[in-house]
Amino acid sequence: MKENQHRENREEIRELLKRYENLKNGRQHSFIEEDAFEKIIDYFQENEDLTRASEAADFAMEQYPYSAILLIKKADILVASRNYKKALLILEQAELLDSGDINLYILKTDIFLALDQQEKAVVLLQEALALFEGEERLELLFELADVYDDYEEFDKVFDCLKLILEDDPTNEEALYKICFWTDFTGRNEESIRLHQQIIDEYPYSELAWFNLAASYQGLKLYEKAIDAYQYAITIDEKFDYAYRNMGDAYIRLRKYKEAIEALEKVNELAKPEDVIFEAIGHCYDKLKNFAQARFYYRKASHMRQDDSKLFYKIACTYFNEGQWESCCKQLDQAMKIHRLQSEYNLLMGECKLKLEQYKDAVQYFSNVVRVKPKNAAGWEALIRCLHAAGYFEEGLEQVQVAAEVTGNKPIFIFYKSAMLMALGKTKEALLQLEKGMERSPKLLKKFIELNPAVLQNQSVVDILARFKRKRSI
Repeated sequence: MKENQHRENREEIRELLKRYENLKNGRQHSFIEEDAFEKIIDYFQENEDLTRASEAADFAMEQYPYSAILLIKKADILVASRNYKKALLILEQAELLDSGDINLYILKTDIFLALDQQEKAVVLLQEALALFEGEERLELLFELADVYDDYEEFDKVFDCLKLILEDDPTNEEALYKICFWTDFTGRNEESIRLHQQIIDEYPYSELAWFNLAASYQGLKLYEKAIDAYQYAITIDEKFDYAYRNMGDAYIRLRKYKEAIEALEKVNELAKPEDVIFEAIGHCYDKLKNFAQARFYYRKASHMRQDDSKLFYKIACTYFNEGQWESCCKQLDQAMKIHRLQSEYNLLMGECKLKLEQYKDAVQYFSNVVRVKPKNAAGWEALIRCLHAAGYFEEGLEQVQVAAEVTGNKPIFIFYKSAMLMALGKTKEALLQLEKGMERSPKLLKKFIELNPAVLQNQSVVDILARFKRKRSI
């Protein structure tokens, strides 16, 4: 049926073009109707032949000098050719003949925007809204929304879409767009009220339920969001975006099994995506099912091979299982892409420390403190490593530097005490331990982790007992 219609249209335009050429060249007396000229002009425009389209419009206007439609066609061609001022003059002529053609206002808007006259475009469209009803009014509101978008008045974009939905609550284009602009402008409460009204009237609108859910999600009301997404997928069981967002909401609630179920549904309904595989991997990671987490991280990395973060996430799963060599291999891959990323160097240093490859560990931890000198975590790792390797003199030097560059964090008082203790400078070490206990007694655990045997030193035990008594008084 469609093929027959297409063939008929093609034959009709071929006949019209033949008649047009004959009339233009004076080969025979022929008459072409006004609407036939429109089709000829449209044909040339669709084929991006603006020269012949302009020529046909001029010829048509000679035949029908009082046709507002043909004048508007000519103006449209001039706008496409960026001849804005001439187009505006022709539109003014067309307006005198017929001010009720919506294309007048659409084209004028395009011209004002091209001339960087946004205010004129806004005034024109606002005035035009009073002249039109129904579909034409909605078209003008969409046009006005686009103008506000171009000039970054984003709240007004939301306002236009809200007006459209108040007039036409099931308008799909507006429902799709307002979801984005609700999130962008943060007007979630208004969106909730609007979509609750739509649902009251149209309870089977899956898009309204989806937008309601997304607005709840924007307010971090994840339970309510999930309930609304459930309604959306009950109405449309193949609504993959609802499953996707529901998966995110479950992750926020730390309901990882439910999140996996929702995200697996996305994979069934839509083309596989790296972000979905990564999210499923994250859920298994949180459930401490590291083998499954790796499986999905690898799927994501096959689709996003230049993302070092995925290799790092795979490395973390191996680290959590105590597979230090495998962890190092993944970190090597990550660091081929981003060599000095502090997280990667930190984890590589921890692996080398576990493997008792102290010189390598020191090198990786040194990279961390060089890249992020004010970050205490890198310094802590470096000092722990130096202590484990027995490099106490160097450790003491690094403690002093770490304290200076990180703002004298109390952890480095404890580490200084540990280094002094290891160097046999017991009296000085005990003074530092007392100082540390006064500053932050909760950090004692890290001090003991460096060398648990320190609890066999009676002087240390006496200091800890004294501070314990102080706290209990």
